[in-house]
Amino acid sequence: MRLKILHTTTYHFETPVTYGLQQLRLIPKSRTGQNVLHWAMQIDGGNLETEFTDHNQNRVSLVSFDAHARAIVLSCEGEVETTDTAGVTGRHGGFAPLWFFQGPTDLTRPGTRLRALVRGLKEEAPDDLPRLHALSARIRAAMPYEIGLTLAETTAEEALEHGGGVCQDHAHVFIAAARLMGYPARYVSGYLMMNDRVHQDASHAWAEAYIDMLGWVGFDVSNGISPDPRYVRVATGRDYREAAPISGLRFGAGGEAMSIDIQVQQQ
Repeated sequence: MRLKILHTTTYHFETPVTYGLQQLRLIPKSRTGQNVLHWAMQIDGGNLETEFTDHNQNRVSLVSFDAHARAIVLSCEGEVETTDTAGVTGRHGGFAPLWFFQGPTDLTRPGTRLRALVRGLKEEAPDDLPRLHALSARIRAAMPYEIGLTLAETTAEEALEHGGGVCQDHAHVFIAAARLMGYPARYVSGYLMMNDRVHQDASHAWAEAYIDMLGWVGFDVSNGISPDPRYVRVATGRDYREAAPISGLRFGAGGEAMSIDIQVQQQ
């Protein structure tokens, strides 16, 4: 499948910004299941300072704001060819060892609700792959997809307490639960071509767990499937903070407004 992607993020500031720096993970790489045919990024109201590959093998761009900027627009456009691998992305690579993905983070630290969620799963599903699919189903039943219940800093345990959440929350709960059962697990940010629309107001997120003999396998709890050719992986990390499409800081008084427009469609 050949997918065309347009991604525009716009920030408007009430007062001029004294200084700002954004860290972007918006450049996908060719890897198992996807081949990046071309990709371009444009920055209006800022400058590309440097680019590097982080410890998760994500391509990271550092962008500074123009002096006294009142707005900055970050635009990406590209085409990616995808194939169906049943969610399997293969063996581990990168600078971080597998054990790095087994320990908890602030967003994935397990509590009593997470421990209750995984109870009995090993007996219910003795084999790895069915067990992780069963975990995904348990999470979706325990906390259906619902907007407005959680925030970007909501932890996995808190999301379970709320009884609902979005794809970021589903991924964090899956990661925390998989690690409780001994699996390395990580967060994936990227794009999903939806069947009922072209325009979206957010990128997508899902989780991957590492299974011996298979490698990394993806699980999209929000949609109840493993990623198929409609998915494009952009960045991975131990949780959202390590794979966030955009993060950064700014100095200056006044508030800001952000808008996102993402288009994903088949060519």
